[in-house]
Amino acid sequence: MGRVTERRKVVRIRDGVVSTRPDTLVTEEPLEIRLNGKPLAITMRTPGDDFALAVGFLVSEGVLATASDLRNVVYCAGATADGVNTYNVVDVQTAPGVRIPDITLERNVYTTSSCGLCGKASLDAVRTTTRHPVADSPPLRLTPELLAALPDRLRASQRVFDRTGGLHAAALFDEAGELLDVREDVGRHNAVDKLVGRALQGGSLPLSRAVLMVSGRASFELAQKAVMAGIPVLAAVSAPSSLAVDLAAETGLTLVGFLRGSSMNVYAGEYRIALRAAAAQG
Repeated sequence: MGRVTERRKVVRIRDGVVSTRPDTLVTEEPLEIRLNGKPLAITMRTPGDDFALAVGFLVSEGVLATASDLRNVVYCAGATADGVNTYNVVDVQTAPGVRIPDITLERNVYTTSSCGLCGKASLDAVRTTTRHPVADSPPLRLTPELLAALPDRLRASQRVFDRTGGLHAAALFDEAGELLDVREDVGRHNAVDKLVGRALQGGSLPLSRAVLMVSGRASFELAQKAVMAGIPVLAAVSAPSSLAVDLAAETGLTLVGFLRGSSMNVYAGEYRIALRAAAAQG
């Protein structure tokens, strides 16, 4: 299996002084995901948790919803023409009786933000496909102070980022702000898939009492993955997209962006945030 980091020579320039030294880089390799032996998708990822990544991806595609839907996940032997196993091809095998949706159509509708289809079609596809509607009962009640602490807790758990500076992360926290799981990857969507896949494998879906914290922005794709896993709160350190906000509002997802220090913007689902009553000035 591939390494998470690799070493490369770099010419370093500091204050006009030139030196040569090795640098630690995050590994990026393709992963082909097959479903019951048929090629489905290719994603560029950081090796590690490949089975969870593939399983989480299929949760977001509406194929898997519980551990009983999954029969097995294997690396494909002889993945190359000469029979060498590259550990870059995995096959997810579903349990007998699991209905396979028309993934080719559906993932073009609601997984790819650049698909060119209308936002309404994307929102409808997620709403009608998810088997874990956002349904935390009673609703989570999170204080702004608890949310403000999450980015630092996420950053403190990024072990590979400390060595490379080039990795996204996603983490699950409970409603008390305690870290449940964290994954790193060159793609933040892959990091989320790894979290969700591990949760399904552990029998923890839906994640109806969890908060998903991501580095970077909150795209439609990440909001979609949260909704498909039944996660009620998505928080990001940067901006959401307009379609992510629309999806959050339609599905009941609480969406928090620009979570930096004690500041944040709540774009949807503000009823889960325990706000002190205050009159807006100006």
